[in-house]
Amino acid sequence: MSDFPHPPTVGLVLAGGLARRMGGGDKALLKIGRSTIVDRVLATLSGQCADIVINANGDAARFAETGCVVVPDNVPDFPGPLAGILSGLDWLAAQDNGIEWLLSVPGDCPFLPDDLVVRLHEARRQLGAGVPFACARSGEWRHPVIGLWTLALREELRKALTVEGLRKVEVFTARHGIAIADWPDQPVDPFFNINTPEDAARAVALAAQYG
Repeated sequence: MSDFPHPPTVGLVLAGGLARRMGGGDKALLKIGRSTIVDRVLATLSGQCADIVINANGDAARFAETGCVVVPDNVPDFPGPLAGILSGLDWLAAQDNGIEWLLSVPGDCPFLPDDLVVRLHEARRQLGAGVPFACARSGEWRHPVIGLWTLALREELRKALTVEGLRKVEVFTARHGIAIADWPDQPVDPFFNINTPEDAARAVALAAQYG
């Protein structure tokens, strides 16, 4: 873990959504060019993270080829990405390996940058050592689900989800302060995500042009 120029960090790929606008199914398993989105995400994160797990509900076997541990939501009724993040933090806590940071990314972003973890940690340090969160921004758009989470706030997140019924990532992170790391959104927005069949077609075209 000493090979990383930042605190060791576990990656969490959030693939637990219902993909309603895509007609259901797993967006992470869509092929963009020659690889599925999840394979593209894993390839990008593998050089940045000490380990990677996938948050997904239902039959975990559909992600077996990734070789990653799959952790389901442990809060019922698909309450959104905060539930997946909590599951990732619970998994990390159970490892008891001294790692205190989790990077969350959606399973529908095929063009993630290869400096994501280091830049987020840099933004957090610049804002102050006590800041427990950092998230990505490209152009004018902030991406609250693409960010760093500290293990220390795991139980507070559990309370927010299960007692308060909180669902919005921005509301939870705003309670503690959040650092922002910026990326350009041209020629390809690194946080372009796929929500519709039209988005998928555009991603295929972008991958053919830019890789």
